[in-house]
Amino acid sequence: MTTTRGPNDHLNDHRNHPLDDPLDDPLDDFERRTVEVDGVGKTVYVTGSGPAVVLMPEMPGISPDVARFARWMREAGFSVHLPSLFGVDGAHPLAEAGEAVVRRACVSAEFRAFAGGGTSPVVGWLRGLARQAHAECGGPGVGAVGLCFTGNFALAMALEPAVIAPVVNHPSLPLDDPGGLELGAEDAAAVAARVARDGLNVLAYRFAGDRWCTGQRFAAYRALLGEAFDGRVLDAGCANTDPPPFFRDVVGGAHSVVTAHLVDQDGHPTVRARDEILAFLAERLHPSV
Repeated sequence: MTTTRGPNDHLNDHRNHPLDDPLDDPLDDFERRTVEVDGVGKTVYVTGSGPAVVLMPEMPGISPDVARFARWMREAGFSVHLPSLFGVDGAHPLAEAGEAVVRRACVSAEFRAFAGGGTSPVVGWLRGLARQAHAECGGPGVGAVGLCFTGNFALAMALEPAVIAPVVNHPSLPLDDPGGLELGAEDAAAVAARVARDGLNVLAYRFAGDRWCTGQRFAAYRALLGEAFDGRVLDAGCANTDPPPFFRDVVGGAHSVVTAHLVDQDGHPTVRARDEILAFLAERLHPSV
């Protein structure tokens, strides 16, 4: 992978934003790279060995809970590639700062946060990251795991042939259409064709009653993908009741199944969801194990 520093790399550079909160994560057990795709450089945190998984952050960035999920993937035998797409890398999600990140992302040319915008342009860069990660790590293919704002990106990335294990967690885009999929019509048709042609399965999670990822959205995925879409719904009552401030005050309900609203206790429904995701990735990326 390219490690040259890109011209816009400073926009997501955590070193320009001191991490002062004791709950922040310095991410010092990750290798920090700048990866270039089609002339655009972005920071990517890489850890582990084995087949590659591209794990995309949720709003408002690479939080300690997102990094924890990446470490669980590393321990499960994957090379995790965690791109910095917005926010301050490693920061504990505070409410006011998180809202500012959301506002900036919603007007960014890289994202299509609202209905009618089609597929977010950043997905093209993410497909290139998956392609490079596969070339580096080998194996049968790459996993793509999206969270919240990036949830649907994991499905849109399936237009890259290297991506064979898409996981769509509580996808929140488009923000103004509870039944929308944040896919252009041409991309939606191409993704459905690729899923059917190659026998892919798409694993997805949400909490019941989530206003950001509704039952209407999961129904739309099912309409597009048929039986290939495995949408699983957890009872909202099992969510972590003491998430970071951004999730408590801005998100305002059970949402982030395997990060902020996960309860790290053996046998807990959110931990079972995490383990199901790891098993899904292992079945497809470690087929001989």
